[in-house]
Amino acid sequence: MNKVEEFEELRPLLFSIAYRILGSVGEAEDAVQETWLRFDGSAAQVSSAKAFLSATVTRISIDVLRSARVRREEYVGPWFPEPLLSDPYQDPARSAELADSVSMAALLLLERLSPLERSVFVLREVFGFGFDEVASAVGRSEAACRQLLVRARRHMRAGRPRFEADRQEQRELAARFFDALRDGDVSGLRNLMAADVQLVGDGGGKAPQLARAVSGGDNVARLLASVFARLARVDVTCEPREINGQPGAIFRDRDGKVLNILALDVLEGQIRTIRSVINPDKLGHLGQVADAWAVDREVKQARRRRK
Repeated sequence: MNKVEEFEELRPLLFSIAYRILGSVGEAEDAVQETWLRFDGSAAQVSSAKAFLSATVTRISIDVLRSARVRREEYVGPWFPEPLLSDPYQDPARSAELADSVSMAALLLLERLSPLERSVFVLREVFGFGFDEVASAVGRSEAACRQLLVRARRHMRAGRPRFEADRQEQRELAARFFDALRDGDVSGLRNLMAADVQLVGDGGGKAPQLARAVSGGDNVARLLASVFARLARVDVTCEPREINGQPGAIFRDRDGKVLNILALDVLEGQIRTIRSVINPDKLGHLGQVADAWAVDREVKQARRRRK
């Protein structure tokens, strides 16, 4: 194969590595493009295109992540990863690792790691690279990478115990959840959620959002039923979709533009966390983005007319 063919064959893998390190679709795509430019401009003979390209995209992603850390510390409200509808890279031998590692919950745990810990964890634990390849990619010795992985695993396990997820059971639970949401069934919603469920929103200061996280099954159920009823009056629709490998939905305005997404974190047959991303900067890759402020004004006007 020529360079273009080699690169295009590996593009899904490169994007998937970069996205897990960065938590951003746009930044991951930029990292992949920069990787191509370096590969295309290199006159050196490459014995393994996969090793060269994976190492290059990892180094670029580490540099981007270090600069992004400052922006995320200054971010208005909770920061969530950009939602991903489908992972372009598939490997049946590592399907469980790939699915678990792309969830919102896992990506938020990865945010707690240093850039090097995060990169080592992604390459070794998620994609199964050998320690020699990992060491080459991050510029550390194999012994140092083993220590980085030990620390990363400890943080990840402490933050979120792993459960064997029955994906069919998750889909069925999500279907019941969104049916109850459309029906305004507070009791039905409450029965599907853990007692300590949390609803958290990411607007980034650029869209209407929750003032703070809402906790407790009853509080979250009542708020969701109330908010969706108001949105439905102005023709906002709910489109169930898989978000970051987990059950979720895209909400659209009457013109079909993306208003926000909901991602459900399901563990042991219950919804534990509901995350809403409404920051328009994080939704553009999903299609045309709605004006959330305009929708909010219309909702308020509709409420005043009903009084």
